[in-house]
Amino acid sequence: MHVTHLSLADFRSYARVEVPLDPGVTAFVGANGQGKTNLVEAVGYLATLGSHRVSSDAPLVRMGAERAVVRAAVTQGERSQLVELELNPGRANRARINRSSQVRPRDVLGILRTVLFAPEDLALVKGDPGERRRFLDELLTARSPRMAGVRSDYDRVLKQRNTLLKSAAMARRHGGRSMDMSTLDVWDQHLAQVGAELLAHRLDLVSVLQPLTDKAYGDVAPGGGPVGLEYRGSVDENPARTRPELYEQLLAALAGVRKQEIERGVTLVGPHRDDLLLGLRGMPAKGYASHGESWSYALALRLASYELLRAEGNEPVLVLDDVFAELDARRRERLAELVAPAEQVLVTAAVDDDVPGVLTGTRYEVAAGEVTRL
Repeated sequence: MHVTHLSLADFRSYARVEVPLDPGVTAFVGANGQGKTNLVEAVGYLATLGSHRVSSDAPLVRMGAERAVVRAAVTQGERSQLVELELNPGRANRARINRSSQVRPRDVLGILRTVLFAPEDLALVKGDPGERRRFLDELLTARSPRMAGVRSDYDRVLKQRNTLLKSAAMARRHGGRSMDMSTLDVWDQHLAQVGAELLAHRLDLVSVLQPLTDKAYGDVAPGGGPVGLEYRGSVDENPARTRPELYEQLLAALAGVRKQEIERGVTLVGPHRDDLLLGLRGMPAKGYASHGESWSYALALRLASYELLRAEGNEPVLVLDDVFAELDARRRERLAELVAPAEQVLVTAAVDDDVPGVLTGTRYEVAAGEVTRL
């Protein structure tokens, strides 16, 4: 899989730009603030419907513009597709595939797959559980685009249930009448049903990802492991494996904390409160790993993601956004050697010397909003 052409209109700093792309390595080189990361951010957005830098679409639209358009031609084997997203902050985004407008944005998922390495990845090891949940869920969606619907359903049910709990908490504090608990029972069942499906897929993913991450860590930092991944549930530290069992676990857990939930007005158990525990040599990586070890762990998680997707028949585009400047010489060279054979690698760097010599290919200079092929 590779992108053959990227087109942006009113995206970030670009009023309009057209960038032909080749298989192999393409490096975008330019000083900070010139727009090189904006290019790979757009590629990542087409793959995930989100940015690795911001949580909303508004900052992605060029100042003064009403909307932004991101378009790319994607080739996989003998098949080529044109995918387009129109970003409309405050309104529904729109999508087109091969010029057809009769699709939802979610329908573009799976056409382009990416694995992105960025300085923000350090939060996978040092950050809060939400970072690791997002990592798992984005990889789930890359493996199976229908999981975007499961995640959306879970978020919708959680929001509705939290609204009921908040109303119940407010009524209790102000001496109002009690809420009809049968309504909450219904939402408990909805949450347990969709939550069990999300949990089952997360648990399966962690079991598959564990050996790949251990191997990748050894490749990046030879002799520095072993590493271990453990899913820690809010329902049970070691959740059940089958979907019916997970459903019953969730229902029981919700019933067990209902009093506390009504007092606090928020859902206290479920996949939205789980964590992925990262171990290094039998100790928690968070808090114990050095800065270099934390970087190696973050890189290993991304490399494992790439290997997983590639093994399942959909080799993703690798995106390395200003990563090499963050690494010492040994890790820089090891990472470059590992990613060089990929079908397509997109790299950003402030200076050409930051791109390891093994990553030969196309070079673009990015300056003042202009993208020039060298």
